[in-house]
Amino acid sequence: MLMFGFLLLPGASQAGIATTVHNLSTSGPGSVRASSEDRICIFCHTPHNSTPSGPLWNRNSGFSYTPYNSSTAVAHPGQPTGASLLCLSCHDGTIALGKIVNPDTTISMTGGTTMPSGTNRIGTDLTDDHPISFQFTASIANANGELVNPSSLTGTIKLDANNELQCTSCHDPHNNDLGKFLVMSNRGGALCETCHQKTNWASSPHNNSNATWGGVGTDPWPYTDWNNVSDNACQNCHQPHTANSGERLLNYVAIEDNCSPCHNGRVAQENIMGEFSKFSNHPITNNPGVHDPSETAIVNSRHVECVDCHNPHAARSTGSPAGPLVGVRGVDTNGNEINPVNREYQVCYRCHADSSGKPNALTPRRINQTNVRLEFDTGNPSYHPVEGAGANNDVPSLLSPLTTNSVIKCTDCHSNNNISGPRGPHGSTNNTLLERRYVTSDPNPYSSGDYAMCFKCHSETSLRNNASGFPHNIHIGAGGGFGMGGMGGGPINASCNVCHDPHGVASPGNSVNNSKLINFNTSVVSTNSVGALRYESTGRFQGRCYLACHGMNHNPCSYGGGGTMGGMACRGGGGGGGH
Repeated sequence: MLMFGFLLLPGASQAGIATTVHNLSTSGPGSVRASSEDRICIFCHTPHNSTPSGPLWNRNSGFSYTPYNSSTAVAHPGQPTGASLLCLSCHDGTIALGKIVNPDTTISMTGGTTMPSGTNRIGTDLTDDHPISFQFTASIANANGELVNPSSLTGTIKLDANNELQCTSCHDPHNNDLGKFLVMSNRGGALCETCHQKTNWASSPHNNSNATWGGVGTDPWPYTDWNNVSDNACQNCHQPHTANSGERLLNYVAIEDNCSPCHNGRVAQENIMGEFSKFSNHPITNNPGVHDPSETAIVNSRHVECVDCHNPHAARSTGSPAGPLVGVRGVDTNGNEINPVNREYQVCYRCHADSSGKPNALTPRRINQTNVRLEFDTGNPSYHPVEGAGANNDVPSLLSPLTTNSVIKCTDCHSNNNISGPRGPHGSTNNTLLERRYVTSDPNPYSSGDYAMCFKCHSETSLRNNASGFPHNIHIGAGGGFGMGGMGGGPINASCNVCHDPHGVASPGNSVNNSKLINFNTSVVSTNSVGALRYESTGRFQGRCYLACHGMNHNPCSYGGGGTMGGMACRGGGGGGGH
């Protein structure tokens, strides 16, 4: 009975192979098969004079391969070994399929001599294939942080006798019931998740979404038969063999091209990719190949990719600090890496704070600073309340529900200008990725729409009524001519940007000269007739300016205090007088 059982095994195996493309005999179903050889097993096995490299193996192999390598990989595979080397004796495409060891002849084939081109032809360059032939140890799993302990691989997916991960960990060459000779279905990423346990993946829409593709445009899932996000799971972005990107095993070389097929409005509801075609945008296509997951949190080689701000294994629409930023690393208020972030601005600080590649200032200031981390520092004399509540506890223009204790986010100002569209700083028709219009040119005849960004939080009525004591109405041109201090004339038409630095005023700014975000635009404001250029706060809702602006000398011009609310008293001293 025992002998009878052994005799059945080869027959059962042969029956399974007979209907697959691994049957290269004359009865094989594939386009490549033998001209006259009707034996099935002989293409891989021989009962006598086999090679010593495998189970009665009937093929030679031994070419030099370029193994998989990655800047973030903990394991570093060498040359293929074990069963993987046997598989490659056909799948590398270098050895004739009919070239066997015993008998020492080459079986004549029709339809092609070697493995046909396509995803099944691995080649000798393994850098675009899942790593193989390395010992998968507990130390590797621990160092990676998102891999299972290999001791748990006792089920369908197994390591070989040397505890190495091989092709046969995922593929059974004798059974193609599940397609691609897989040992288990990868629907929903089940096969991948046997080893890979990505943090936050369980709640990610890339794992759970039932969104489908309607058949228009690029097929987001060209390598599978499934038609929704959840079923494709890992294969929404990754391809385990002959991947186009190589190192990350991505479907496409350009990172954004892996996001585009779904996030162009044809699978995901919102067309995020369309935002990047707007006048002002995060230029995700400008620096291909620069991003590397192993790069420092501070991005010094200037670039921006989708994955600099979003972790595709964790991102979701809701959550804290913001669902799309879940699982992303950033830079904290002290300039140190934080992983993961717990505040939105920490992601922005990767490029816009201490990075040597950060954008240049668009406005020349009395105090110049392009490091937004330093601009928003809560130790500054004034700043927009991004890192914490503002320094000024008396701001009459704030619109409800905002108070002086409120904290805002970078994306409250920098975001898609289509309020009903996808949120976030992807693209805008306004300069510097602003959600609303903010004109910085000067002079600028007043229009409330030109300062819509300011009026999102600050009352236009309050400013035009000079509720804070300063005559905003005449300066921005919203309240007629200035006509004070003996000088008649029309409105000044100065933009908000002439006096106010919207992020904040860093060192050497101080509370006397730089409260209320005062940091003059030096392309408009210059020294007065005695060489002075400064603002001084002299009390609640009062202050004075020493400067020259729009042809008018302030030496100084004062507001508030003993004067009327909203009025100014000036000593001109030349240069066009006072107002």
